[in-house]
Amino acid sequence: MLVLAAFSLLGIFRLAECVANTRVAIAAMLCTAVYPVFFTQSSLAQVDLAASGLLFFGLAAYVDGQPIATILWFSLAALTKETAILAPIALAGWEIIGLQGRKSSFRKLWLTRDVESSDRGKNVGSAQRIVSLLIPALPLALWYGYHYEHTGYVFGNPEFFRYNVAATLSPTRFVLALAMRLWQISGYLHLWVLTSGMLLAMWMLPPLHDSTSERTRISIPVQMVFYVVVLTYSVAMSLIGGAVLARYMLPAVPLVIILSVSTLWRRVKFWPVAVAFVALTFVVAWFWNPPYGFSPEDNLAYRDYIMLHEDGERFLEARYPMARVLTAWPASDELTRPWLGYMTRPMSVVRIEDFSLDEVLSAAEFRPNYDVALIFSTKYEPGSAPWDRWRIWTQWKTRFFAFHRDVPPAAAAQILGGHKIFSAQRRGQWIAVIEMEKIEEARTPPSESELQALSSSLPISR
Repeated sequence: MLVLAAFSLLGIFRLAECVANTRVAIAAMLCTAVYPVFFTQSSLAQVDLAASGLLFFGLAAYVDGQPIATILWFSLAALTKETAILAPIALAGWEIIGLQGRKSSFRKLWLTRDVESSDRGKNVGSAQRIVSLLIPALPLALWYGYHYEHTGYVFGNPEFFRYNVAATLSPTRFVLALAMRLWQISGYLHLWVLTSGMLLAMWMLPPLHDSTSERTRISIPVQMVFYVVVLTYSVAMSLIGGAVLARYMLPAVPLVIILSVSTLWRRVKFWPVAVAFVALTFVVAWFWNPPYGFSPEDNLAYRDYIMLHEDGERFLEARYPMARVLTAWPASDELTRPWLGYMTRPMSVVRIEDFSLDEVLSAAEFRPNYDVALIFSTKYEPGSAPWDRWRIWTQWKTRFFAFHRDVPPAAAAQILGGHKIFSAQRRGQWIAVIEMEKIEEARTPPSESELQALSSSLPISR
């Protein structure tokens, strides 16, 4: 993963150098390297980072007018992760629009490398670019055909398709998800420091001059290429994908960083200081959890998660090596797959979906099937926000984004009829082990009024 991360950063450098200059390329590459989402993904086995790196090489080849390299890089990106095909398909659509747009007053919005002597020359050049952008879909189509031939499914199994496509096609969900995507490409985890600095510089500062001329901006046609890719990913990742994860936007965020750094270089006299300050805020975001909900895989909160689960599961294995354990994913995998590194031998697991009140109540009904429960925070809990008081907002989150409130250890122990024997916390995340009492010693289950009191006291998690 570190090699792939370095390769991806090389792609960012190559793209930024191609559209701006070496100084902007170095600064943009460094800012991307320390941006929390990219930084943590460089140590996690996900395909988003690798596909993004290949996309950056593809964009550099496209902007530089290299059709063969464009086909190669975009084909590899699409075979790494199928959603990477969005970029070349969107750019092909942009080129098709440009066939008419180049004949109008908007012609300056498109790249022009065609023969200028005749309209026919222009059409041939545009056709070549369109073909080079569409060909990468062919290897992906062949893979889908192979997959269908051997499995009977095109896009994974029916559950995969339902979760990532069928269940997400709602106008309300799309609007909410789009707002989240726009936040992820403009403000998430201190990215707002860079983008707001860019906007202030554009609004308040004139372009700087070097010894002979004014510092040049990234050309409008290249900016339009960036905007097309960023907008396409924002819209498409709002329409599909069961989880609105920030790493899905890795192909778009570095493009925003390149544009922002280029603006600072063009307009801010001490731009290296400004870029260094931005990089410092990104590093701070490695360790500092924001006051809003986020995925622990987006900064070093994932380290807290791992250490909590190591402590809880080692305690569990040492004290109850033969016990049947009630828990939820991913701890269910951690307990049954020793090669993940948490256990030395597999344990017997009874799995529930999560630790919401409904799931814990359901688990209490078949309590003789397990001896202990391993419960943990399934979401980061930053505390209550003002908008969480709006009932419709909670309903939307529950319906569209699998929102739930984790039952805290004390309440879970009372509902399950056990007692807490181990617990640990780390910066908004927690884990606990609950030992079930013998049937003859078990306390009377909580009454309906007690359950309502427990539900109203649960902390809000996102």
